[in-house]
Amino acid sequence: MTRGIYIVANDKVYEQTIALLKSIRLRDAETPIVMIPFDDNHQKVADVVTKEYGVQLYEDLDFVETLCQQLHEIFGKDFFSNPNKQRKQACWFGPFDEFLYIDVDIVVFEKIIDNLKYLDEYDFLCCDYQHANGIKDVFTSKVLEAGIFTADDLKDVFNSGWWASKKNLFSVQDLYDTFAECAQHPDYFDFSQKTTDQPIFNYLVLKRIARRFNVVRRPGGAPGSWAGSPHFQQKGDRLFDPKTGQPLQYLHWAGVRIEPGCPYWDIWQHYRYLGEPIPERPAIAPPPKSWTRQAIDRVKSVLRKFKP
Repeated sequence: MTRGIYIVANDKVYEQTIALLKSIRLRDAETPIVMIPFDDNHQKVADVVTKEYGVQLYEDLDFVETLCQQLHEIFGKDFFSNPNKQRKQACWFGPFDEFLYIDVDIVVFEKIIDNLKYLDEYDFLCCDYQHANGIKDVFTSKVLEAGIFTADDLKDVFNSGWWASKKNLFSVQDLYDTFAECAQHPDYFDFSQKTTDQPIFNYLVLKRIARRFNVVRRPGGAPGSWAGSPHFQQKGDRLFDPKTGQPLQYLHWAGVRIEPGCPYWDIWQHYRYLGEPIPERPAIAPPPKSWTRQAIDRVKSVLRKFKP
């Protein structure tokens, strides 16, 4: 049986990808990692991660493209904010019998593959507190009203940036059929924050996989993982959650732009430049002002000169 990690990346997220991989390899030099290209603009990141971090590219890129396009067409061309976010669905049909998927806006603080031990009893894992906020960013109340899911089912909603499962729990056609079900009922989903993949992915898992486990429900509880949580405490190169007294397993900047001044910037910067000097100008910098913003600032500057 093979176990491994999947990531999805391109050159646009080069810096985040390197930070994630350095954090993984610091504590785990052996687990195989496969990168699914997010789009055709991936040559730079692919060259570095394959040579320096032992990453392999997903072997059948034609399959990835076909899968993504088919899922896109099921909903119509104007539905997804970015159809390429569905490329993580290729994990179900890749080389690993058991696998962990990780978004690249994450750094890990442990040998993260060890969480796959829970797959001895379950078929799907997540590890977050998305459920604590109810069903927003995933479903609308109509899934309850229509009897699609029970209240207990909805306690298992999850963030789609960290999850683990097993190969071939369902077929490609099953995947297409499930997306087609979703396309018939867009009113079931909360896309208000443009979390395109997360609502559909939750529907797929809650519908198709009965043996699910959220790692934060392990005996003794588990720490948080979202970079939007302000209460984590840094100790060396790790963060601790004072609410549970436990070190974080990983930190996810979901919905948070990684740039100087962002939450836990020092932690991200530490892992990005692990083993190399930190440059005076960070590779990730605040975005330049738009032309509109620059014009407004110039007008304000001129007006200030004429103030009495």
